[in-house]
Amino acid sequence: MEKNTICLWFDKDAEAAARFYAKTFPDSAVGRIYRAPSDFPSGKKGDVLMVAFTVAGVPCIGLNGGPAFKHNEAFSFQIATEDQAETDRYWNAIVGNGGQESACGWCKDRWGVSWQITPRVLMEALEAGGEEARRAFEAMMPMTKIDVAKIEAARRG
Repeated sequence: MEKNTICLWFDKDAEAAARFYAKTFPDSAVGRIYRAPSDFPSGKKGDVLMVAFTVAGVPCIGLNGGPAFKHNEAFSFQIATEDQAETDRYWNAIVGNGGQESACGWCKDRWGVSWQITPRVLMEALEAGGEEARRAFEAMMPMTKIDVAKIEAARRG
């Protein structure tokens, strides 16, 4: 067990989510699956309780805790992308698998986990500061999925 692990609460689909993340993102994998040793109030012996997995190298536990808590934008994974093709691949995988688009490079997967699919060129523009940062920021604000060409054009002025 890792010393520090992110725990994500799912209703009942932690294993499906972990398998989707492992299939979608490099340096991701499904690890140990923890099953109930006996029947319990909301489940049966053998039901999946927790799933250990990594997402882009980040250790996580998916906990099947029932419907009491829902994911929201207060927590998100930020995935840095190199180009439009990589941005499109992750965005389309998440949104196309029952997820939904949001603003400024954010989307949610079908389990409600928020993702920021962020091209490096955008972060570089914001780090540059000044007019370049302002132009890139203003170009980004009306976007859902980030358009790398438009960010690059805004950087140039």
